[in-house]
This record gives sequence, C-alpha cells and structure tokens, in this order.
Amino acid sequence: MGRPKTPEQQRYQEHVNQKIPKSKVALQCAKAFVAGGIICTIGQLVHDFGEYTLMLDEKGVAAFTAMVMVFLGATLTGIGVYDKIGSWAGAGSVVPITGFANSIVAPAMEFKREGYVMGVGAKLFSLAGPVLVYGISASIIVGLIAYIVAK
Repeated sequence: MGRPKTPEQQRYQEHVNQKIPKSKVALQCAKAFVAGGIICTIGQLVHDFGEYTLMLDEKGVAAFTAMVMVFLGATLTGIGVYDKIGSWAGAGSVVPITGFANSIVAPAMEFKREGYVMGVGAKLFSLAGPVLVYGISASIIVGLIAYIVAK
C-alpha cells in the first residue's frame, strides 16, 4: 500500500538482498535439537545415577540432578566451554537448566577483574535476577489463584 519504488530504490533493494546473509533456520533448529538432546541425556544419566547407584528417593534424585546440572553449567561457563557450546548450539544450550546456570555465571565472569565482592558478587544475579523475581512472583500469583479456586 506504499508508493511505488523508484528504479534507484529497486536497485538498492536488490543490492541489499544480495548482501544479507541467507537464513539457516533448519540447520540452527537441528543444532539446537541435538545440543539440547545431549544436555538432557546427560541430565538423565545423572538422574539414573542418583536413583540406582545412590539410592535416592524421588525428591532426592530431583534435587541431586538439578544441583549437578547447575554445577556443570556453571563450571563449563567458568572455564569458557559453555560459551563455545552456546555459539554452536544456539537455543539448544539456553533452554535446559544448564542455560540458567550460564545466565548467572556469565555476567559475573565478565566482571571478575573488578574483584570478588564488587565484581563477581555484585554482578552474579544481574541477568538471572529479573528472571527469578518474575518467575517467583508469577508462581505465587498462580498458587494463590489455585488455592482460591480450590476452596
């Protein structure tokens, strides 16, 4: 519904279309699927280890799995490996719980030269903080609504 383009504008648009990188959505989705699947498989192995080797109950296995996966994500972020996984995998590295650990540790690692208190400590939850605040707030609201509806 706009006015017709001039020949110069058309040439410019063709030039822009040639220079724009081609989208690789299918490849990116495949990489995310593979990476997320590998991370979740590792999580399942940790879960099975806790259940069958350590003989933990259901709640213990869930807590153990979460702790190990967060520790792995934070450790891999700290040594610079998770960034490489993330650059290859895209969303496949962000969605699992290890992505949450990465979102907490990565900002802190950027400020470690500022010191452990004013750098790492102050920036540790700068990215994950809002996620926690809104996630916890939403869960409280949903819990209250469920409680009221159940009465």
